[in-house]
Amino acid sequence: MSTAYKFRNPEGLYFISFATVHWIDVFTRPVYKDIFVENLRYCQTNKGLEIFSWCLMSNHAHLVARRAKDTPQLWETIRDLKGFTSKKIHETLHNCNTESRKKWMLRAFRYAGKKNSNNKHFQLWRQDNHPIELFTPKVVRQKIKYIHENPVKAGIVSSPEHYLYSSAIDYYTEQRGMLDVIVI
Repeated sequence: MSTAYKFRNPEGLYFISFATVHWIDVFTRPVYKDIFVENLRYCQTNKGLEIFSWCLMSNHAHLVARRAKDTPQLWETIRDLKGFTSKKIHETLHNCNTESRKKWMLRAFRYAGKKNSNNKHFQLWRQDNHPIELFTPKVVRQKIKYIHENPVKAGIVSSPEHYLYSSAIDYYTEQRGMLDVIVI
């Protein structure tokens, strides 16, 4: 098993990236984005997830985060975040009659689930998380800027703070975004 990307320091601050299987653009509709944000908020409130920066793109997410003291390990919280989001999106897709991509996405996620011994029926997220521990303030700032620039580089917005599903608004304006973010 690879040791390149692991949560080694339980108290560490991490840059974390995770993507959907086959890089499928799930998060193009607000209903799916809101499921992800709702679950992030739950993890903040109930699992001690401390978020310094975040961004949800159409097929992947980035976080700079750590766990609060005496709370579940960060890897456990990320696992639960991905697991619950996967179940809720599967349920939403299954019950939605207006999703034009429904059959295709359900088939793709079932196929991915059958190919993975950890899942049997449905897999939304890739197994990897790519956590990178951040040691210096300079690197933390670089990663936060990278996260906030993602929607700009993708051509979605012209300025980071205009992207709703990100913490950029917390950093570049006096307004508060969708989640409680520790601005540094």
